[in-house]
Amino acid sequence: MFKTLKNAWGIADLKKKILFTLLIVVLYRLGASIPVPFVDAGLMSSTDAFRGTILQYLNIISGEALGKATLLALGVSPYITASIVVQLLTIAIPPLERWSKEGEEGKKKLNVLTRIITVVLALVTSIGYTMFLDNGYNGTSYLTVAEPNFFHYMIIVLCYCAGAALVMWMAEKINESGIGNGISIILFANIVAGIYTTVATMWQLIFPTGSFKSFDWLGLVVVLAFIVVLLGLVLIVVWMSDAERRIPIQYAKRVVGRKMYGGQNTNLPIKVNMTGVMPIIFANSIVTIPATLAMLLSNTSWKWVEKVSDVITKYFNYDSWAYLVVFMVLLIAFAYFYVMISFNPVEVANNIKNNGGAIPGIRVGRPTVEHIKKILYRVTLVGALLVAFIACFPMLLNNILSINAIQEAFEHYGRTPELYQGLFSTLAFGGSSLMIVVGVALETTRELEAQMTLRNYKGFLD
Repeated sequence: MFKTLKNAWGIADLKKKILFTLLIVVLYRLGASIPVPFVDAGLMSSTDAFRGTILQYLNIISGEALGKATLLALGVSPYITASIVVQLLTIAIPPLERWSKEGEEGKKKLNVLTRIITVVLALVTSIGYTMFLDNGYNGTSYLTVAEPNFFHYMIIVLCYCAGAALVMWMAEKINESGIGNGISIILFANIVAGIYTTVATMWQLIFPTGSFKSFDWLGLVVVLAFIVVLLGLVLIVVWMSDAERRIPIQYAKRVVGRKMYGGQNTNLPIKVNMTGVMPIIFANSIVTIPATLAMLLSNTSWKWVEKVSDVITKYFNYDSWAYLVVFMVLLIAFAYFYVMISFNPVEVANNIKNNGGAIPGIRVGRPTVEHIKKILYRVTLVGALLVAFIACFPMLLNNILSINAIQEAFEHYGRTPELYQGLFSTLAFGGSSLMIVVGVALETTRELEAQMTLRNYKGFLD
């Protein structure tokens, strides 16, 4: 990867694209630090209001901008959601499906539709987020105005809508003038920006008082174990990104005029992780709904609603075993769902048949479709279990550390259990973050190699 980056830096055209991409990333990080009028960002970042809710996950992928209520607090979430909605609509609505098959012209129409949906989602999300800032957490408002009026609300909503539109523009500029994969690059930068918090927690575990004299051997062991777990998960993600099941296909020989075509053997690759991080995103969105509703309803005047909110907060947060089990089940379910809407075995079988191909030992037609389905579902199960392991293993470690007996043991030996639990809780919502970081690094490397190949550059092939 580093060799590819070095060789790409030596090409003037690619160097300009890399520098432009870095400039957009720097501008984004600056925008993520600009405060919004009438919002107390310091008070917002000092409270643990997002714990166990969907807002904690959104805060991670926004580079902690959501937790600070800055200009780009909404981050790429509206744009990603709009892209997913448009992708699903192209399957359900025939006119949109025709657009997706019209090439560049259809792609432009879908991009316009994506932008419109992004703005609408940003407006709705901004209104909801402003209401949360006004109501606050446990009755504490995050607004600097004691009695806000319509003007104050409008300014805050417009700022967040403008921030979401600006992020969408930056991502598209990276696609046009940068190295591509604009949304992925911005997500990568946001997640990497959160490494500082993890490193600071590690340092505090090894040196509790900040001085070298306060060295803690148990903290060092835990940090080393954390690094080993992290590297192991990275290796699994890298292997899973390239793993595929290849179905052999044999094409019959055809004589056209004086030339013979076909007769070669090829294969149909089915990737183990065909769904990417989509199941994690969907599962996170669903499983955090109870905790999010409990947070929003915690200050209600209805006693029964408040009791239900307390029960959810106690038994269904990301530290609970119920949360872990439901999250794992949803991951596997959404993996199958996403494969079913993104991969059509009937269409694949028809393409193989129309080109004169067949799977050895399998008759063309319905038997071919059933054979592809059987292999697809088996591979999907393996991929879903691997994704579930990557996403749930850090949560499992976090749940083990939250057991009362273990926390009492830490306190008995003069340790702070919250620090040890907090280190692994950074990964509890970070399974998708880890997959995004590794996936973007691999994808960017492949993109640079492809662009160097188009420019007849042979340095990385030597």
